[in-house]
Amino acid sequence: MKKPAIILLAALFTASCTVKNKESANTLNWSTPEKIKGLDPARADDLYAATEVGRSYEGLLQYHYLKRPYTLISNLAETLPEISPDGRIYTFKIKKGVLFQDDPCFKETAGKGRELTADDFVYSIKRVADPKNLSGGWWLFDGKIAGLNEWRSDTVKSGAADYSKNVSGLRATDRYTLQIILTRKSPVMIYAFAMPYAHAVPKEAVDHYGKDFQTRAVGTGPFRLEEFDPAQKIIWTRNPTYRTEYYPSEGAPGDVESGLLADAGRSLPFLDKILVTVYTEHQPWWLGFLSGKTDLVQPPKDSFKKVILPDGDVNAELKQKNIRAIKTPMLDVTFDVFNMADPVIGKNKLLRQAISLAFNTREYIDLFFSGQAIAAQGPIPPGLPGYDPAFLNPYRHFNLAAARELLAKAGHPGGRGLGPLDYVIPATSSFRQMSEQMAGFLAAAGITMKVTAHTWPEFQNSIKNRRGQMWGVSAWSADYPDAENFMQMFYSKNTSPGPNDSGYSNPEFDRLYEKAGAEMDPEKRAKIYTKMNAIVAEDCPLLFKVHRITFDLIPPRLKNYKRHHMEPSRVKYLRVMPDVAKKSR
Repeated sequence: MKKPAIILLAALFTASCTVKNKESANTLNWSTPEKIKGLDPARADDLYAATEVGRSYEGLLQYHYLKRPYTLISNLAETLPEISPDGRIYTFKIKKGVLFQDDPCFKETAGKGRELTADDFVYSIKRVADPKNLSGGWWLFDGKIAGLNEWRSDTVKSGAADYSKNVSGLRATDRYTLQIILTRKSPVMIYAFAMPYAHAVPKEAVDHYGKDFQTRAVGTGPFRLEEFDPAQKIIWTRNPTYRTEYYPSEGAPGDVESGLLADAGRSLPFLDKILVTVYTEHQPWWLGFLSGKTDLVQPPKDSFKKVILPDGDVNAELKQKNIRAIKTPMLDVTFDVFNMADPVIGKNKLLRQAISLAFNTREYIDLFFSGQAIAAQGPIPPGLPGYDPAFLNPYRHFNLAAARELLAKAGHPGGRGLGPLDYVIPATSSFRQMSEQMAGFLAAAGITMKVTAHTWPEFQNSIKNRRGQMWGVSAWSADYPDAENFMQMFYSKNTSPGPNDSGYSNPEFDRLYEKAGAEMDPEKRAKIYTKMNAIVAEDCPLLFKVHRITFDLIPPRLKNYKRHHMEPSRVKYLRVMPDVAKKSR
């Protein structure tokens, strides 16, 4: 979900491999690589905000933590929805007795959390549709729920949202029954109800905290917000009123052998506290792992080959500390974004194609990923229907001669008449290194560029407000296991603050996107995605880079860890072992 997720890279391996686990009885020491912009589910449009939102807020559905392929299960709903024969009516039965966390916003109960009802989901989805909230998740419901677009239009006309006004396709038929009527059947709509945008938010909290609601968290989930310092640390504690939920009793092949079912049937969550430290640079994050201040890390790029052996195992020093590595291909794609509204780069397809051909993917993968990544030929990652391993993007192989030839055809032979391109990046050392390499690639083709660096929130604002000609390096990580989630980055109606950051528009692509959205046959839908992939490859609104492969380093005190691409509340399954910390000390 993730509106461009920043790439975690960099740092020198400058510390010894002595791991001392932090003295904490039952605290998970976690980390995030960027400042968290807020905790409002309606605005959780990047990976980091969505992850923090998932600690407190919950949706009707969730993903099974262990099963692969990814499988939806019930969460705040009693079961998966009952779906009408025509595929348009979804009926959810809400679990009874689920409480919002205690909070001063609940004045009628003197601060005690009230019971969740179906009306809370009606309200929460309307918040996403309310234009004043500038929700990056509007694309998820746009044109899909009967009457919701009309409600949004009325809000625009009147200047204020009337939350008491009925929406024909969004109704609480009784206290515990939610009925959602779609404008047409959809093969992927069910995934929306597991995403943070559709998580339940109490109206009392929004009204009580007003503009400060972004810094609060009043959900039904397993953890309560204790401290929110978005630039340094966030502290979550166990929610004492959390409902009864259990660790899964079944999983995927190999989970038993990996010890992932040792806690089967036990009550969740296991943790008393989560301490999230903000590391905007990889080196202090890595040092934090070595000193026991964080319980998970990816190896630093500059010493990756010293840390991870050719067989995928860790080196002898880490193995002696019982640290292990988990290798996982990511359901993601990394890219640079071309500003399609820019009169220079956005209106000149040949220029974009020339830039793409000048990018040396192999050197990029070797330098920043230690060879552990897959060159991206388009937006769809391996592992999703629609990915074609035989497809070769004509502009995604390094060919400097062809790049120079296209640059000349674009009207700028040798770069003449083309000023420095404004290349906007997040302000970290990793991205500066990437921009330096990018500048070298383009200079070889005759193109110069000017680098502008911003903090992560400012970087996102520059995209939303169309400041810059290229934005790099971004990524999109899967919100749900269907290629539509990647193709919606190019649908013209999804322009910023939606996921279409480039502002790309192609009528034929839009037609195919809408056709795929109504196609229930997975094989036919995959064929449509293949056609869409070819269109964006030719038009080049993004410079596609890689599909990442991660190596998570796990200390012995962390149990039940299995990388999950789409479940924001996954920390509720994790356990830390205090006795391991004592032995280490």
